[in-house]
Amino acid sequence: MHGYRVGPMYSADLIRGGNYLAFKERQMSSAVRVRKILSKEDLEHAFAIRMRVFVKEQGVPKEIELDRDDQRAVHFLATASGKAIGTARIVMRRGSAKIGRMAVLKSYRRKGVGRMLLKRAVVTAKKLGAQKIYLHAQVAVIGFYERLGFRSVEPVFDEAGIPHRRMVFENGISRKERKGRKMKKDPSGREH
Repeated sequence: MHGYRVGPMYSADLIRGGNYLAFKERQMSSAVRVRKILSKEDLEHAFAIRMRVFVKEQGVPKEIELDRDDQRAVHFLATASGKAIGTARIVMRRGSAKIGRMAVLKSYRRKGVGRMLLKRAVVTAKKLGAQKIYLHAQVAVIGFYERLGFRSVEPVFDEAGIPHRRMVFENGISRKERKGRKMKKDPSGREH
């Protein structure tokens, strides 16, 4: 509609139209890069982000934040202008991929970084042959995961002193799309 024009008049139109945050998010996400971690230095940056977000901000005990799954996980690092700003990992278990340890530095949240990390993790999990993709979402951010195709499948449980729910990926079908489609039942009673 407006493209990426800038200037005081255009900015005023964006603010009046309620599109300013969407514009800023597009601007930020175009400057963010998400890559698979291949170096020890990048892994140290990822661990530092996790310690800052989970241990310092959320009070997760330091001794359980870094675990033995880190040795076999596929790790990702989000950067903006060369600065490490977010991380996530995938752990493969018996044909299933568990996405976890997703963390974005506070000043970069709500700018599309988490979405980029999650999408990259899902694509990578599929490439690794995952038959099922799941995660343990903090209850406070379940809506974020639902918007990106995940569905809650179990009751709330405690993990590191924080309420979580297990969620599974529904092959890219967003919650809005699921609500909008008509479900048909076959003779066995299963919905399609």
